[in-house]
Parts: sequence; C-alpha cells; structure tokens
Amino acid sequence: MKIGYRTLKTAVGTALAIAIAQLVGLHNFASAGIIVILCVQVTKKRSLETARARLAACVVAIGFAALFFAVFGYHPWTIGLLLLVFIPVTVRLKVNEGIATSSVIILHLYAAKEITWEWVVNELLLVAVGIGVALIVNMYMPSAEKQLKEYQHIVEDLFRIILKEIVRYLRTNELDWDGKELPLAAEMLERAKTLAMRHADNQLWRNEDEYVRYFRMRERQLEIIEHMLPLVTSLTYTVEQRMMIADFIDELSDAIHPGNTAARFLRRLSAMREEFKEMPLPTTREQFEERAALFHLVRELERYLLIKSEFRPKNEPEKRRWPSLG
Repeated sequence: MKIGYRTLKTAVGTALAIAIAQLVGLHNFASAGIIVILCVQVTKKRSLETARARLAACVVAIGFAALFFAVFGYHPWTIGLLLLVFIPVTVRLKVNEGIATSSVIILHLYAAKEITWEWVVNELLLVAVGIGVALIVNMYMPSAEKQLKEYQHIVEDLFRIILKEIVRYLRTNELDWDGKELPLAAEMLERAKTLAMRHADNQLWRNEDEYVRYFRMRERQLEIIEHMLPLVTSLTYTVEQRMMIADFIDELSDAIHPGNTAARFLRRLSAMREEFKEMPLPTTREQFEERAALFHLVRELERYLLIKSEFRPKNEPEKRRWPSLG
C-alpha cells in the first residue's frame, strides 16, 4: 500500500490541528481537523485560494446565523431557510468552496442555542487553526522538476524520430513507418502540461511557468508536423530541392533541445528558399505540382521554427522577431 504526500499531510495536519484546538480549550475542537481535511489541496496556490474562500464564507455564515437565529429562533427549519439563502450568496461571492466548513460553524451555533462573542471568537479560532495548519503542512510539495525534465527529453526524442522518418522518406521514398510516435508524443505532451501547470501553481513567490510555455510550444509544433506529413507523402519525384529540404530537416532534427536555435535555422531556410528561386523552372505539370508542394513544405517548416523562436527559456535574452520568409 502506497501512501501519498497529500494523504500523509492530511493525516498529520488533522491530528496537529485537533491537538492545538484542544490545548487552547476551544469548544468542538475536533472540527479543526475537519477544516484541515477540506483545506489540504494538490497545490500551494490552490490551498491559498481555498483557505481564503473558507475564511470569507465562515465570516458570512456567522453573520447569517446571528440574523436568522435571532429572528426565527433555534429550529431545524431555520437552518434549512438559512442555507437556502446562504448557499446562493456564497456562489455569488465566489466563495462557495467554503459551504461545507461554514455549515459546520452554523451547526455549532445552532447546538449552542446562543450567539455570543465568546462563541463567535471560538468559531473563528477553530477556522483559523484549521486553515493555518493546512497551509503550513501544504507548504511542502515534492519538486516536479526531475519528472518535467524527463518528459522534456521524451518529447524531444519523439520529435527527433518523427523528423528522421520524414527525412528517410524524402531521400528514399520508403514508407514503412507506422507513425506510433505521433499519438505517443501527443499523450506525453498532455501529461507534461498537466504536471507543469501543477508545478507552476506550487511557486508562490515567483512566476515559474517556463515548463508550461515549453510544452505548449511543443504542442503547437506537433500540429505543424501533422500538417507536414500529408505534404511529404504526396511527393513522388526525387528532385534537387527535395534533397536540400531533407538535409535541412535532418540537421534540424539533431538540434532539438530546450534552447532556442530557431534564428539560425530561419536564416538557413531563407537562404535555401532564395536558392530555389534561382533554379530552373519546372517544365511539366507534375514537376510544377512537386515544386508547389515543396514550397508549401518550406512554409510549414517556417511556421514550425517561428513557434520555437517565440519561446524564450529562463535567463535567455530576448531574441528579435523574424519576419516571414515569404
């Protein structure tokens, strides 16, 4: 049986909150543990957002309880009427995550049959202890950096394989690739994005979204590659331009890494395109269609590289934007 970090933090936090509330002498001290269970979330930012919502909802709940119990008395139907009004208000205030915690507070006040400053302070302290302990235990989050780098390497290796297969077809016209790397790359990117967003939400004091931007960039590039494949397989004639593009993609596949080398390849692509313009014009319809498909492929390669050029890794100086090659 594997015990996760969140389970461990919830168990420790619950026991600690109950012990503190009991030591302080609060009524209904066990409720501090319930608040911890509700407040421990998957990320630090999520925990802070939940804590704010629960604290705000509890303050509103105490106000509503004081009003409704004073006007209608301490009856079961009063609680039903109170919740009928209270829940829509919390939704309107966007603190509806605090409904469960607030309901516990309302029931405490109902059971006490009185609302005095002593009871109000008691309930606020219960909430403060529960939320405070939950935030403290949730400050520790295991780093996802190692796993994100692994995803990065996996995605880059898959991209490299896909581009090498494109090169092989351009050079040999052999088409025996099953394409399994395409859905696998999409799956890895989806997993990596989810983990990257969770990692970013655990950075409270700094904006750490580089991995999110990186995997979104690769996702956009994968879409371009998927657009390129039908173009590549439509080519049937072995012409000089086709070999030049194959050599270009081959070199590009060897340069797949997090750093930004797009500027160098954009310059090379621009120069290669100028070379194409200097070459003899096609003389047959088939040659013309082949040349048009090759130019379209160059355009897709340009889009692929422009996407990468927009990505700037942390601590790398901003690159100037490259104009379209057309």
